[in-house]
Amino acid sequence: MGIIGGEVSVVNLGLEAFAESLRQQGAKVVHVDWRPPAGGDPEKIKLLYSLERDEVDEANRGGVGRILKSQPVLVDVQPALKAIPGMRGDLFLHSGPPVRWDRMCGPMRGAMIGAVLLEGLEDSPEGAERRLRSGDISFEPCHDHSAVGPMAGVISPSMPVFVVENKALGNRAYSNINEGFGKVLRFGAYGPEVIKRLKWMEETLAPALAAGIREAGGIDLRGIMARALHMGDECHNRNVAATSIFARTFMPHLLHAGLPNSVAEEVAKYLSETDHFFLNLSMAACKATMDSLAGLKGSSLVTAMTRNGTEFGLRVAGTGGEWFTAPAPIVKGLYFPGFKDEDANPDLGDSSITETAGIGGFAMAAAPAIVQFVGGSPQEALEYTREMYEITVARNPNFTIPFLNFEGTPTGIDVRRVIATGISPIINTGIAHREPGIGQIGAGLTRAPMECFEKALKRLAEELG
Repeated sequence: MGIIGGEVSVVNLGLEAFAESLRQQGAKVVHVDWRPPAGGDPEKIKLLYSLERDEVDEANRGGVGRILKSQPVLVDVQPALKAIPGMRGDLFLHSGPPVRWDRMCGPMRGAMIGAVLLEGLEDSPEGAERRLRSGDISFEPCHDHSAVGPMAGVISPSMPVFVVENKALGNRAYSNINEGFGKVLRFGAYGPEVIKRLKWMEETLAPALAAGIREAGGIDLRGIMARALHMGDECHNRNVAATSIFARTFMPHLLHAGLPNSVAEEVAKYLSETDHFFLNLSMAACKATMDSLAGLKGSSLVTAMTRNGTEFGLRVAGTGGEWFTAPAPIVKGLYFPGFKDEDANPDLGDSSITETAGIGGFAMAAAPAIVQFVGGSPQEALEYTREMYEITVARNPNFTIPFLNFEGTPTGIDVRRVIATGISPIINTGIAHREPGIGQIGAGLTRAPMECFEKALKRLAEELG
């Protein structure tokens, strides 16, 4: 008689090979993909234990409360020089953490050249580059001025920006206006057609948008985003539904604003052709939401993830405005015909503020069609969202996902959970050509560098003694 009577059932932890060996012998096996916290690294485990404190948990609960309470509303469109705090005539803003001209990637340099031409400071790309090298123009991150911009993220003084107010908590955020697809400034293009379109946006589109928004008394962005998630958007790389909802909401007010019919027609045409119009609004809404956590003492929640094409940057509520950086990751995805891996610039843009706030890549389960643009399969889109629940502290009831029985999106990235699980945030993003002046060449998926979270964890532990 055997030592164990009856049928054997086994729970296997760790190496799956052990489970397979038991299955081959006829045993019933449940395999659990268990890994030790922080990959078993003693130093990281020590830091994690030092941050398992009531004060951190309490601060995080307060931070989540601010996120869920936030109510971003589009209230105006104004020139950057007038709207953005600390903006100056000699200041150009950019995406990502701080970066000097000599370390800027090709697409960002191209966008800076285009901004100089747009401002009328020089009349040739060569002259613009000399001006940028001279030190006459200062460069600072959009994030340092309550602003965000997709891809290169360049905002110069005369550019019109959306003004988004967090009505619940009183802070504001800003973003430039989406140019559409093709050769555009945000991907580093600066040809005459790019400047011409930007001038039209400044002189015709922006005043019309401002008039319609004021006539409406402001436009609720959170409500539009919530509806769009039920219609196949994730509000980062897919904004078809959100843009359509915005147009339906906005156009009646534009028509009552007393503008010439020809202007209303131009605006309507622009909205109908620019599926990504809402991206910049989504970004500003998420920025207004996450900035409400800045300086929240003791909190381990991430308030910003961003990249400048050279470095990836991370901010955490409990460490103030300090940047934690690592080399910008490469994006794996789908390329437009004629382009390949060697042409791609490392990841770029402030648009990962959407993932920071719990949408974008974190809400891909709401937008399975996104895989046609960034690669992968609908099942993988579902799995990415499920995985992000492992590194966040809440589920946002304002943003729900039909395919997951209307569960809220995974919200509130906790640096501790990222390190403990070894799971890095997923980001879906566009791909820019590494050379200036060419533009977008594809789209795909990437992960935030773990090195940034390791640095942030150590700094937070130091802050809390």
